Amino acid sequence: MLSKAVVKYIKSLQVKKYRNQHQAFVVEGAKSVLELLQSDFKLQHLFVTEHFLAEHTGLLSKGLKYEVVKEDDLVKAGSFSSNNAALAVASMRQLPALQLKQDDFVIALDDIRDPGNLGTIIRIADWYGMKHVVCSETCADFYNAKVISATMGSFTRIQVHYLDLPGWLQQHTYKYKIYGAALSGNNLHRMQLKPEGIVVLGNEANGIRPEVAQQVNQLIKIPAFGGAESLNVATATAIIIDNFMRNS
Repeated sequence: MLSKAVVKYIKSLQVKKYRNQHQAFVVEGAKSVLELLQSDFKLQHLFVTEHFLAEHTGLLSKGLKYEVVKEDDLVKAGSFSSNNAALAVASMRQLPALQLKQDDFVIALDDIRDPGNLGTIIRIADWYGMKHVVCSETCADFYNAKVISATMGSFTRIQVHYLDLPGWLQQHTYKYKIYGAALSGNNLHRMQLKPEGIVVLGNEANGIRPEVAQQVNQLIKIPAFGGAESLNVATATAIIIDNFMRNS
């Protein structure tokens, strides 16, 4: 059974202020916890059910400290409405400054505030073998529980950097092709693309901010064939990145 102090600590990590204060975050569910246990993140606490323990005895026997608890305990402490597997608390990873190589291919996000969209975009980056996602300082927090959940474990492989996006892009304008997704852009189906440079996507309501758009040197768009006003930003990201990868 989880103590009141532990439950209080875990609950506090649902708030960004306390995540930053403790430099810790929560991971819930079988898939995400398994990915965490096989990553370089430092584990603080691990709580598992008998069911999870029975299925993953081999992994848990490798010197990991854990506590067996009831499913109700995981639900009480976490943010999931049901969790019959595991919950972990891990320390945030301290990333080195982002140094791009000439042939790197990077997603940059401007003001993407929905945690589910950010998590899905991180998962998309992982699917296509990308290593970095750059976020403006107004994007959703990478360590938000909904972001972590939506990545389905990809949070362990993608490095997410929060930067002054206009300033960072300005530093790379003359070295890299910087693509920006916009309705006024060129039809990407008619372009010869290769997976290099930086692809910038803005939020669905406002698109890329003017100060970010000033640093873009090639606007692109997904051609529409029907009557929908817009695409979900995560869906748009997948389509755009796939077109870059198509001939690689």
